[in-house]
Amino acid sequence: MSIAAPEHRTEQPQAQHIRTEQPKVQHVRRRELAAFLRSRRERITPEQVGLPRGPRRRTPGLRREEVAQLSAVGVTWYTWIEQARATHVSAQVLDAVARALLMDPAERAHLFALAGTADPRTDPECPVVSTSARKVVERLAPYPAALQNARYDVLAANRPFAQLFGDLAELPPAERNCLWLLTTSERWKRDFLDRDEMLRDLIAKYRAGMAEHVAEPAWKEQLDRLLAVSGEFRELWGRHEVAPMSPHVKRYRHPVVGLIRLEHRNMWLAPQSPAHRVVAYIPADEESEERLERLEGLADG
Repeated sequence: MSIAAPEHRTEQPQAQHIRTEQPKVQHVRRRELAAFLRSRRERITPEQVGLPRGPRRRTPGLRREEVAQLSAVGVTWYTWIEQARATHVSAQVLDAVARALLMDPAERAHLFALAGTADPRTDPECPVVSTSARKVVERLAPYPAALQNARYDVLAANRPFAQLFGDLAELPPAERNCLWLLTTSERWKRDFLDRDEMLRDLIAKYRAGMAEHVAEPAWKEQLDRLLAVSGEFRELWGRHEVAPMSPHVKRYRHPVVGLIRLEHRNMWLAPQSPAHRVVAYIPADEESEERLERLEGLADG
């Protein structure tokens, strides 16, 4: 296999503090990546990967050339990575090395994070929601609330959410997604009085969020499904608009209790992106709060 030469980049004019800080950050990342790989290499025995130990082995674990052989990577290039000399390591090389070193999902995620590279083979998210997260969502009643991930999949929801927006547990898992429902659901098109504005805003937020996950299959598959099913979505996606995550008030029409105005509030369960978040729908006025309480009473009755 040919060995790729280190990548040389022409620095663009930037502010002075950015020019001095960025190389330091990159250097720290390379050193951490190198140390992590050495530690993983040294813990793997030759027997674990089907190699003979041999009588003269002094290196704990595997040798560098053995990792390179198992990964189908050039020995010199792998050595540069462990010496923190490689300026950029591709996802393909990281994937091969992770497999050669028998990394578990947490180790693999850490490897790609240190390299600053998106993992192209991210496993599907575990659908199991922790008991504590579910309790947070349930205890927000009578306010509607749901647990969502960065792709706007609804992982759990409380009873007021189901009463107001529909019971998502009745839908196939692939359709339990706010962007999908806002695009395709006749109920959401009917009851969400600001639906057109909401859809445009949500698509812009999805595009902004996807910038960090462009290589992940789950994001691409969801985007492809939406592009295939809706011309409206295709037109809005083609505008390339982006928007930040921010609180806002929207109007919903319930067939029994009437108009309810709610403000969306996000509560993050972890600082990393894409962390799960609890989305709470807080009444924007006293009338909306009274109608939510009436809605809860209908379920109890």
